[in-house]
Amino acid sequence: MNTTGKVDVLLGLQWGDEGKGKVVDVLTPNYDVVARFQGGPNAGHTLEFEGEKYVLRSIPSGIFQGGKVNIIGNGVVLAPDLFMDEAVDLEKSGHPLKDRLHISKKAHLIMPTHRILDRAYEAAKGKDKVGTTGKGIGPTYTDKVSRNGLRVGDVLDNFEDKYAAHKERHMKMLKALGWDDFEGFEEVEKKWMQGIEYMRQFYFVDSEHEINNILRSGKNILCEGAQGTMLDVDFGSYPFVTSSNTICAGACIGLGIGPNRIGDVYGIMKAYCTRVGAGPFPTELFDETGKTIRDLGHEYGAVTGRERRCGWVDLIQLRYSIMINGVTKLILMKSDVLDTFDTIKACVGYKLPDGTVTEELPYEIDDVTPVYKELPGWKTDMTKFTDKKQFPEAFANYIKFLAEFLETPIKVVSIGPDRDQTIVL
Repeated sequence: MNTTGKVDVLLGLQWGDEGKGKVVDVLTPNYDVVARFQGGPNAGHTLEFEGEKYVLRSIPSGIFQGGKVNIIGNGVVLAPDLFMDEAVDLEKSGHPLKDRLHISKKAHLIMPTHRILDRAYEAAKGKDKVGTTGKGIGPTYTDKVSRNGLRVGDVLDNFEDKYAAHKERHMKMLKALGWDDFEGFEEVEKKWMQGIEYMRQFYFVDSEHEINNILRSGKNILCEGAQGTMLDVDFGSYPFVTSSNTICAGACIGLGIGPNRIGDVYGIMKAYCTRVGAGPFPTELFDETGKTIRDLGHEYGAVTGRERRCGWVDLIQLRYSIMINGVTKLILMKSDVLDTFDTIKACVGYKLPDGTVTEELPYEIDDVTPVYKELPGWKTDMTKFTDKKQFPEAFANYIKFLAEFLETPIKVVSIGPDRDQTIVL
């Protein structure tokens, strides 16, 4: 078999919100196909260009590049009503989707009752809440793993009966949990069914065959992850994680690609660090500095509007992410947010409760104390720069320090939200 095409993977290396949407949009011209391999509609990929702002939840970020095929892979969980809203908005803005977007028959559907189960489970946890977005993603993956899921391909045959059986099972579970808040459910369910009808207008594909046939024909694919490495269900800050594998290996499982097909792995990191929801965050700042980073970086959820927790960059956590993803190239985002700081800090070690210092990510990270290295700030507005030669010396040194500590080259630097505010090194 003569396979000439290649698959590159693009991932977030922190707790999500690293700016993946913009980077996919910047990289897409080099690829024939963009494919999304996991996650659901809780994470928004924000793109800004030509004076417009778009937030994508389930649709791959390559949709803005004319003529590219975009694939929603089998590892994704899809909410038909939210998908419909997102797609209709995009079509209004002049981006034809029906011929560009293909949906895997093996992708699982988020049912209206999954959202109620999400709320019921969170309420039952009390003070141990995970901080989910309530979009029904966890319960959908739970059904998938317990072999009780409803899939996109089920829409094609005897769907009403299948849906009714799944709904009845969920209702029994909710009754057992003592949950009785079904306010607005009928309207949600009605819109959900409209979403199913709308989805029928799209290509439903056996995406694993489609993707491997694309590779055989010599075309290149960019795989787009959602969330970030530290939210991976196996390797993240468990249990404060998402319900899927957000790491590079998830691209193989979520699209049906052999591991030997993967070429470059692009790891995206911010010049600082953020996370949303509950869970450990060693470098979190609770002072004015943290608030300043949040305000300058507009660190509020694209979908939820939630304030993001902000802190200094954590190089121990990043080195771990680079290791388990096999990252070959780093992309540094939001450097411009730190333009006004006198001093920049980077975590280069964790002090454990017994007083020892480690450079490896331990099993528990909620009781570590970060060890910081201080670096001089560059005190320069870089948002209008167009070439790396314009970088102030302090910023060039910061990039060099990061690349050496992380043992991975930094290939792209973003200095603002717009597509054009991107410098390739």
